[in-house]
Amino acid sequence: MEAKWRWIAVTAIAPVAWGSTYFVTRQFLPADVPLWGAVLRALPAGLILLLVARQRPRGDWWWKSLALGVLNVGAFFVLIYAASQLLPTSIASTVMATSAAVLLLLAWPLLGQRPGLFGIIGAAVGFAGVCVMLAQGGHGGSSAIEPLGILVSLAAMLMSSVGFILTTRWAKEQRVLAVTSWQLVAGGLVVLPVAAALEGPPPALDPTALLGFAYVTVIATALAFLAWFTGLRHLPAGSVGLIGLLNPVTGVLLGTLIAGEAFGPQQAIGTALVLGGVLLGQRRRGGSGYGTVQGTLHPTDRNGAS
Repeated sequence: MEAKWRWIAVTAIAPVAWGSTYFVTRQFLPADVPLWGAVLRALPAGLILLLVARQRPRGDWWWKSLALGVLNVGAFFVLIYAASQLLPTSIASTVMATSAAVLLLLAWPLLGQRPGLFGIIGAAVGFAGVCVMLAQGGHGGSSAIEPLGILVSLAAMLMSSVGFILTTRWAKEQRVLAVTSWQLVAGGLVVLPVAAALEGPPPALDPTALLGFAYVTVIATALAFLAWFTGLRHLPAGSVGLIGLLNPVTGVLLGTLIAGEAFGPQQAIGTALVLGGVLLGQRRRGGSGYGTVQGTLHPTDRNGAS
């Protein structure tokens, strides 16, 4: 059990770091170059991890790295930008939060990880908490929701969910550090020509923006993706998806503590529901460990019963 919660804590680094990028991006990064922002975030992070891993792709991992880089990084960043332009933040965030349930469902046919009762209930409770937190977002009652924005946001969520599952399925025999670096480099390189074509040369960055990019590159990308894929290696995908619900919670808390945004009973109830759903989703009947799923080594296989 102790080993399981250690991996949960490691995995939680990712959504907490990703949740902090909302505040950092809004306060410190240029708003008019989102494609270059994706390149400057992904490519340096991947190169840093690649220097540490000192391992390049071999064989079919060249095309696998490209495919995962597009799904998890390159096209994902572009679609997220498009969704943010077409939808209110509250709606886009709620759509993305459904990835917890999607990971839970995709893990069954693709990984053989059958969702348990606690996992299903935890996903439902956590998603309800996200909806409660964001229900009064900034879209207002008179503005119509753009259907294209919903489709783009759903596409981003589905792409990343499939990418995370494929990473788990394909990377069983590879080092997490190396696979993470390959994806980030590939994703950054995919967006690079699009950024150059649509936004021109790279933006000039002042010291504040440089510090902001240093944070999102090292902490919110290199460290966060490494923690996320480490969690997918040691925990069921459904459990990892539930931990991802900490992303909007972090955004709300940072907005309250640092940006002075309102935090009322609605946000408190929503946060409590999300945290309760995450904790509930980690429970297993009879307290047993995860066991082996299609050759993936989980905590039970290493240490006996959790």
